[in-house]
Amino acid sequence: MPGKSRSWYPVNRDPEYGPLGRYVETFQDTLLACGYAAATIRHKVRLVRHLNHWLHQEQLSPKDLDEQRIAGFLRYWRKSHSIHLGDQLTLKNLLGWLRESGITPVLALQEEVSDLDRLLEDYARHLRQERGLAPATLRNYLPSVRRFLQGRFGANAVAPKELMPKDVMAFLFQQTRIYRVRRVQLIATALRSFLRFLRFRGDLTTDWAVSVPTVANRRCPDLPKYLPPQDVDRLLRSCDRTRAVGLRDYAMLLLMVRLGLRAGELLTLTLDDIHWEAGLITLWGKSHHQESLPIPKDVGEALVRYLKKGRPDCSTRRLFVRARAPFRELARNSSVCVVVRYACRRAGISPPHQGAHLLRHSLATQMLRHGASMAEVAQIMRHQSPQTTEIYAKVDLRTLRELAQPWPRRAR
Repeated sequence: MPGKSRSWYPVNRDPEYGPLGRYVETFQDTLLACGYAAATIRHKVRLVRHLNHWLHQEQLSPKDLDEQRIAGFLRYWRKSHSIHLGDQLTLKNLLGWLRESGITPVLALQEEVSDLDRLLEDYARHLRQERGLAPATLRNYLPSVRRFLQGRFGANAVAPKELMPKDVMAFLFQQTRIYRVRRVQLIATALRSFLRFLRFRGDLTTDWAVSVPTVANRRCPDLPKYLPPQDVDRLLRSCDRTRAVGLRDYAMLLLMVRLGLRAGELLTLTLDDIHWEAGLITLWGKSHHQESLPIPKDVGEALVRYLKKGRPDCSTRRLFVRARAPFRELARNSSVCVVVRYACRRAGISPPHQGAHLLRHSLATQMLRHGASMAEVAQIMRHQSPQTTEIYAKVDLRTLRELAQPWPRRAR
C-alpha cells in the first residue's frame, strides 16, 4: 500500500535462533507485499515465531515441516492459547511459501495412477491441445465422463473397446432422474465428445457418438430474467463510492450494465485490455474469442476512479482484485455473482436470479425496448449464433403484439 514500509513492523535484527529464524523477516516482507494491515502482520509473525520455537524444542528442521507437523503444533498451541480464525490459514500459507522457495520439500504423491485417471488425462489433453477448449468446459465434461466410466466398469479395469450404445442409454436415463434437463443435455454433449475421442484414438472402430440421444427440451420456455431500469439505477446507487470496495463494485456493475459483460469476461480483464487513447476495451470471451467494445463515458470515469483510489498496489495485472488482503485476482466466476447478490441486497430488490447474467439480460431487454434490432443486440451481446439472441424476442411484447394474428372466430 502507498506509504507503507517495513519499518512499521519492528523485527529483531539479530540472527534469530531456531530452524525458521532466518526466514521470519523475509516472510514478513511477503505479507507486507500482499497488503496486510500492520496489526495483522504482527499477529501472523508472532505466530510463526512460536512455531519456530516449537520446532526448536522438537528438534525439527524446515525440511520436516508438513501438514501433519502444523496440525501437531496447533494441538500443542491450543492447550494454552486461543486459536484465532486465520491462524491455520497463516501456517498453511507459510508452508506454501517455504515450498515455493525451495526451503521445504514438496511431498511427492505415492498414489498409483489408475487406468481411468490415465484415460481421462489423455482426454483432457486432447480437449486442451487438439480442440482448444476452455478450462471451464473441461470442468464440465470430465466429471460426467468419469461417472459414466465408473458406473460402467466399477472396480474392474477400464476397457473402452467394450463400450456399447446401450451403456450410454442406461447412463443418460439414470441422469434424468437426478439432474434437470439442461444438465442432462450437457452430460450428453460430454459423452458425444468422449466417444469421438475414443474413435480418434483408435479404441473404437464405430462412431458410437451418433448413438447418444438428443435430450428433448422445448427451447427457451421461460422469459429471460431481467431488472427494470429503475431497479438497475438503485443497484448502482447502492455502492458506497467513498470506500475502495464500493469503487470496485460500482465499476464491475457498470461494465455489466452498460456492456453486458459475462462473469468470466469481467474476471479475466487485465490492465492491458483497456486502451485509453482508442477508447476501447478488449474482451476475451468463450473459446478465447476476442472482441473490442467502445468504453462509454460513465464506464471510463468509474474505471479511472477505481484505479486511482480503489485498486490496491499489487503484483497482478488483473483489473479487479480482492478488496481485502491478500490482494490478488478474484478466484472464480462466483466472486462476480457475489458482488451482484450483495448489491441486490443493499438495493432492497429480490429478483429470482441474482447472478452476473441478470444484468446482461437487463441490457439486452432495454436495447430491444428502445428500438434496437436483434442483430444489434447480438453484436453487443457478442453472440456467435443468432439462435442465442432469439430468447430476447419474448420480452419485446410491443413487437409481438403487432405480429400476433387475431384469433379466428366462428361466424354467426
